[in-house]
Amino acid sequence: MTYKFLEHEADVGILGIGISWNESFQESAKAMFEVMFNIKEIKIIKEIQFEIKADSLENLFVKFLNELIAQADIQELAFSEFQVIIKNNSLICTAKGDSFDLNKYEIKTEVKAATYSGLKLYKKENKFYSQCILDV
Repeated sequence: MTYKFLEHEADVGILGIGISWNESFQESAKAMFEVMFNIKEIKIIKEIQFEIKADSLENLFVKFLNELIAQADIQELAFSEFQVIIKNNSLICTAKGDSFDLNKYEIKTEVKAATYSGLKLYKKENKFYSQCILDV
């Protein structure tokens, strides 16, 4: 569906909107990486997959975004596409992108972490919304 940026004094708020929790989380991931890069420029050359578990959907959301930041740092990748499958309190993510290279992709803003500040997951009129504040 789509994603949006939310007003915040010092950091950046993101909001992912989808027709399911899977899609809402995917859109939030796109928003987060759009804060860091121009994701439209990132070529799809590599992909990674990971699985995480948490005791609630809210914790799963924050853990998911922070795992993406960690994987991008560890593997030196810039992501632009995401596939998320949520079952119970487990999430499997396939993230696609390219090796990070300053000659190819410019960093717009470094995201340190997804936080519990402004954390809100809700369903309204058959759409799913996931939002939080990113520490930049």
